[in-house]
Amino acid sequence: MRELAADLGVNPNTVAAAYRTLRERGVIETAGRRGSRVRPKPVTTARELSRLDVPPGVRNLSDGNSDPALLPALAEAFAAAAAHSDREPMLYGEAAVEPELARLARADLDADGVPDGPVTVTSGALDAIERVLAAHLRPGDAVAVEDPGWRSVLDLAPALGLRTLPVGVDDEGPLPDDVRGALRSGARALIVTDRAQNPTGAAVSATRARALRSVIEEHPQTLLIEDDHGHRIVDLPLHPLAGVTHHWAFVRSAAKAYGPDLRLAVFTGDRVTTDRVQGRQRLGPGWVSHLLQRAVVQLWASGAVDVRAVAASYGRRRDALIAALAERGIEAYGRSGMNVWVPVPDETGAVARLLHSGWAVAPGASFRVSSPPGLRITVSTLAAHDIGPLADAVAFAIGPAPARRYA
Repeated sequence: MRELAADLGVNPNTVAAAYRTLRERGVIETAGRRGSRVRPKPVTTARELSRLDVPPGVRNLSDGNSDPALLPALAEAFAAAAAHSDREPMLYGEAAVEPELARLARADLDADGVPDGPVTVTSGALDAIERVLAAHLRPGDAVAVEDPGWRSVLDLAPALGLRTLPVGVDDEGPLPDDVRGALRSGARALIVTDRAQNPTGAAVSATRARALRSVIEEHPQTLLIEDDHGHRIVDLPLHPLAGVTHHWAFVRSAAKAYGPDLRLAVFTGDRVTTDRVQGRQRLGPGWVSHLLQRAVVQLWASGAVDVRAVAASYGRRRDALIAALAERGIEAYGRSGMNVWVPVPDETGAVARLLHSGWAVAPGASFRVSSPPGLRITVSTLAAHDIGPLADAVAFAIGPAPARRYA
């Protein structure tokens, strides 16, 4: 910066301010002592836009969607919510959170051992994560993210001007040594998926949760964000990490269990975090529609989703595919949720060959920072008779490979 200031004949503070503006607008990205560079694409270019087009006649296993047959019908829930709104219209100045939704959410959180805190409602999990990050972090701050991990989070961080520090993942969740390294390297926030991790299907085990809490306790100023989007589609027990840092948020979305068009998530956290999010929300959208909140209450209270049946359905498909691939010398992972992660030596070639065989899968590049290549296969719509042909196609596309860690 001093050299550039001398070349231009301006004050070094002017150059520093220009760099800061470029970083905040997403034109450049900085990496500490490794310097700054112009970003290869705008920060608002979502990784999702790079997904492949699925030709007619090709089975789409790339989209990460739930099985429509396992989603509940919505008509009765919305009719009941609308009738309630007719009797008691939501008006300006009223509470932002539907009391019954807050009660149901808090009861579930208590049962799962999530620390006490106010319940807030946002327009989906990513909306909650964005608002929590914005409430505490500033452009240039670093956030530790799972690698491979949810591509929307990997897009969101740079869009907010944040730097990402990758943390490896195995079947039991983030690797403690990687988390320790990221926090010691200056990460001000850590985002963890508790269950049904996308794309690997990892779920934080009791042993891993103890190890992670021990690491995080060494950095109590860390902003901890937990994403439990697998709530009500996963039967593995929850092992929350919250409660060991000053600032934290725990998020649950309705998307996977009830449908992605229900843009609603509930989250709780420490009072400072929830107050900041609610305050900023009041200055923007104000609140999430109470008609939508009441519909979710109807779905939640009526038991519209049979958690054990849904989890078992996804589990049968995952396990069958992983076993079939193992029989063909292919390693694959998927402990929970609706996705299977397959490490591969060459993503581009494997995706192309599978597409030619009639199967569309998601290339791992959109889920990775520095972890090895892989493929994400969504098992939601697979039938028993699909497993063998799909496993044959995957084996043909990538061939058997030696065991490798996917983190």
